[in-house]
Amino acid sequence: MRKGLLLAAAALMAFAAPAGAAWHEAKSKHFIIYADLPSGEIRRFAEKLERFDQAVRHIRRMADPELSDAGRLKVYALKSQDHVGKLAGSSMVAGFYRASSSGAVAFVPSESGAGFDKWDLNAIQIFFHEYAHHLQLQFASAALPAWTVEGFAEFFATAEIKPDGSVIIGKFPKYRAWGIFGLTSVPMEQVLGGTYGKLNGSQINALYGQAWQLTHYLTFEPSRAGQLSRYLDSIQSGTPAIESARTAFGDLKKFEADVMRHTKRPLMALTIDGGMLKTGSIAVRQLSSGEAAIMNVHIRSRSGVNEKEAPKILADAVKVAASYPKETLVLTSLAEAHFDAGDYTAAEAAADRALAEHPKLPLALIYKGRARMELAKKDPAKADWKSIRDLFIRANKLDTENAEPLVLFYQSFGAAGQAANPNAVEALLYAVDLAPQSDGVRMMAVRQMLIDNRAADARRLFGPIAFQPHAPAEFRDAAAAMLTSIGAGDCRRALAILEAEEKRAAAKVKEKEKEKEKEKEKKKA
Repeated sequence: MRKGLLLAAAALMAFAAPAGAAWHEAKSKHFIIYADLPSGEIRRFAEKLERFDQAVRHIRRMADPELSDAGRLKVYALKSQDHVGKLAGSSMVAGFYRASSSGAVAFVPSESGAGFDKWDLNAIQIFFHEYAHHLQLQFASAALPAWTVEGFAEFFATAEIKPDGSVIIGKFPKYRAWGIFGLTSVPMEQVLGGTYGKLNGSQINALYGQAWQLTHYLTFEPSRAGQLSRYLDSIQSGTPAIESARTAFGDLKKFEADVMRHTKRPLMALTIDGGMLKTGSIAVRQLSSGEAAIMNVHIRSRSGVNEKEAPKILADAVKVAASYPKETLVLTSLAEAHFDAGDYTAAEAAADRALAEHPKLPLALIYKGRARMELAKKDPAKADWKSIRDLFIRANKLDTENAEPLVLFYQSFGAAGQAANPNAVEALLYAVDLAPQSDGVRMMAVRQMLIDNRAADARRLFGPIAFQPHAPAEFRDAAAAMLTSIGAGDCRRALAILEAEEKRAAAKVKEKEKEKEKEKEKKKA
């Protein structure tokens, strides 16, 4: 899978939160940002992100459709990198990105970049890399070799936003220098052919540098104009990647020599005039006292919760709710906290309290439905699946661009032990369109297409996440075998491969959990 549901990503605002700053929300065309910062500073950060978004779209001629709140990237700015690391469960994480049916979120520090030098992969570069992936997947429907995916993101990662509003794109990534000029590179034929085998950590990092190198060369070298498109088009027609490379790029030894020679020369970059980049309106508001009080709970819940953390988060949510019993965000956060802790009756009650205050609140309907679905699975004899699905339908009608109620409507059939009806399948497919960055939603749809023997749709949906250099070698092998089977029209075989890989991955997770428990026991002893 893509780094997807827990993707290392980060951004740093070029300022530190002063004492006494209040929580604000900045809403722009593509982002909703929450930060304990003055209104002017959060506005400037929103403008910076919008300029980057517009620069990527301008260069790659990407569409720019209108988004509802569900489609905007939610960015939570924490006090420091240490706070982000604690939230992620690793001091090595400067920030992270997660995409699911409920939307995409990023968690970033709001301090300046102290501790990073020009040779480090700093936080703003990582954020730009991951947001480029976010944009790329929004329109992806092709099976792309990993180097083209990572090269796209690396090409934009070094973007520099100037004080005059202009944006420089394509600068040399100094943090990738050892991967480009070092000895741990991946052979060119393997890179272009998408056959990586079992790469070690150094080779994976080197591949990112090589991906940038190839992308930069094919972007700026006039004699190679159109070759990248021919390479990718050939792959989509079913030609193996290495054969496509030889047809598009010619002699690969000469191609490699040309790429290396290009990188050793002074390198070009693109400068986009600030006047060409329209950031649009940015609405900034100070959060209410109740919203500010629940923000810590909300952030922890949005970042992903495990069984150990859930009771602690719930306890904090209950305390805040006692002081703010009618605040919308407090009540929906309380419902989410009860749900994560496994108390589904209390989750439904909290959702009902939110609906009593705001009858047309999609998130409250979603958590009411989710809670009732879990209770129905525990007691099938009392399950009323029609009323559960009606909650998701109501949520969908209130926010038609939100993928979550569509996915939940689809999942309700599996939870009831029933085959998904045509409406549920179409709901799932539309959910992929609304949340294309979510590997979980995408793989759910791939499975359904294989069940329905819709090979062309299965390939279209699976292609964008099939070639991933940072995925386990076992997944890459399984993905290659699935694509071969799908290409041959053998959906049954592809489904069997997928199910076997899912079982292997689940067993691996259990094995790691057992190892952790053993380590804990050793420490206690």
